[in-house]
Amino acid sequence: MKVVHVIEALGGGVYTYFKDLSTFFGDEQHNKSIQTTIIYSGNRKEINPENIKKDLSNGVKLIEINMVREFLPIQDLKSTFKLWKELKKINPDIIHLHSSKAGVLGRIAHFFLFKKKKIFYTPHGYSFLRTDISAFNKKLYRLIESSFQSVFGGATVACGDTEYAIAKTIGKSHLVRNGIDLKEVRKYSSKNKNDILTIGIVARITYARNPALFNDIALRNPSINFVWIGDGELQPLLTAANIRITGWFLNREEALTALNAIDIYIQTSLWEGLPIAVLEAMAMQKPVLATNIIGNKDVVIHNETGFLFDDITELDTYIAILKDEEVRNRFGKKGLERCQHLFDSTKNFTQLMALYEQ
Repeated sequence: MKVVHVIEALGGGVYTYFKDLSTFFGDEQHNKSIQTTIIYSGNRKEINPENIKKDLSNGVKLIEINMVREFLPIQDLKSTFKLWKELKKINPDIIHLHSSKAGVLGRIAHFFLFKKKKIFYTPHGYSFLRTDISAFNKKLYRLIESSFQSVFGGATVACGDTEYAIAKTIGKSHLVRNGIDLKEVRKYSSKNKNDILTIGIVARITYARNPALFNDIALRNPSINFVWIGDGELQPLLTAANIRITGWFLNREEALTALNAIDIYIQTSLWEGLPIAVLEAMAMQKPVLATNIIGNKDVVIHNETGFLFDDITELDTYIAILKDEEVRNRFGKKGLERCQHLFDSTKNFTQLMALYEQ
């Protein structure tokens, strides 16, 4: 069986997802029954192109096609044509499209093959859930999602429980949760003790991750150290004196080491699919503070693995509770157990493989 994955947004948590996917499906045992090709766009600033070839080529084939997130008709037409050529050459049994842009371009390219293939689509966070777009655009993006599934067929493979609930209102859907390579992440987990309580996030500094809120939280808690593990165009919004910005690391191992060095993980996102960084923090037994939104609330169990919050004022109580090391340890242990139960990539990719083989 030949499976082609198409992804435009190869960055952040999606990059980690594909790294783990290539390791699983590139394994000799799985490679015998499923030949995997990843067609990707490598234009995300935070990802070194050489690392893509090193991290994702373990037993899978890589093909790079330039795709852009924005709506650019001429570029989109060129991308669709190149995608069509590659799909025609490969002649896959299954095409799995990831994120909104690939979902649109991939379905059009598949249509012009004039050969019916199994189509799967994973939004990794529906575009109509974004809060940086107008109400009109939200309705437009929702219409595109529903009409493309209706016209071109296929099934959605949701990456989280709430995304699955939404997907079922659009069309045929399945749930295969995002997961992480627990053994790999746990290699970088060890006991550490900071002289000053340290709260951190792993993310690109973009509007979606709400750096303004992160900065306000730091200003509200001057006796606590804050770390933003990553970089991005909105770095100037992080002005509080108690925030340290690490910048981009050359490899994922350095980022995981930095993640292990914090005491509490915080996810200030405005919208999410199902956040990989939160799973990694929980696997390292870090309690999590997270905005009460789709994705975050599918991972964090309030008052058990961390706290979900709607307003910054709620954090005064939650941070005070988590200053107790014993509480942090208890929450961290529960977080690891939840990852082992629901978010183990080996288990979840096995579910995906079974879905392909149906």
